[in-house]
Amino acid sequence: MRRDGRLGVGIIGAGRVGPVIGAALGGAGHAVVGITSGSDDDRVAGILPGVPVLDAEEVLRRSELVILAVPHDELPGLVGGLAELGAWQPGQLVVHTDPAFGIGVLEPAQRSGAIALAVHPAISFTGTSMDLRQLQASFAAVTAPAAVLPIAQALAVELGCEPVVIDEEDRAAYAEAISTASEFSRAIIGQSTSLLRGIGIENPGGYLSALVQSTIETALRDASGPPAL
Repeated sequence: MRRDGRLGVGIIGAGRVGPVIGAALGGAGHAVVGITSGSDDDRVAGILPGVPVLDAEEVLRRSELVILAVPHDELPGLVGGLAELGAWQPGQLVVHTDPAFGIGVLEPAQRSGAIALAVHPAISFTGTSMDLRQLQASFAAVTAPAAVLPIAQALAVELGCEPVVIDEEDRAAYAEAISTASEFSRAIIGQSTSLLRGIGIENPGGYLSALVQSTIETALRDASGPPAL
């Protein structure tokens, strides 16, 4: 770690999440030193201009903080594969962004001396700079060993989020809550817009916008209040 607390940040995963996380940490003063290639390198270059595209091993070699932002099913194999290559470094911070995993999935990196953290920003990422504004109004679930929990919380704050500690054994329930809120919202809105389109409303999404937003805001206020008697 550099004396000023700023870190060299490497991103593995160039989908919707990784580049945005990199941009947020870059905005907090860290140096993004590399990112792996994805399906839309032009979009990534727009979010992280000048950041070199590297293979995963080289990203790890250059990084003091590694962000793993890959699909859920790929994460265990990625961590284990890099461990087999001897790519993890002692004292290196490694953070994944998956809601369902805690730090157990990072155990192969920990065996090499890396410091495991799990930070999940609770937003629906678009993969664009719009997400940076959403992060400023969001929470992030953080899971880490007690000794390094303040580091995970500080990283969440640097992303713009308010950190909320989730215990390792509670990550599955947390992921189910996130999935329920996201998938049911999309499914219900999709069904509603389809019905409106069927009766001739040309812009069903725009028609429902104010209704859906006000309904969700009311439901969230009710959920944040005291339990009903």
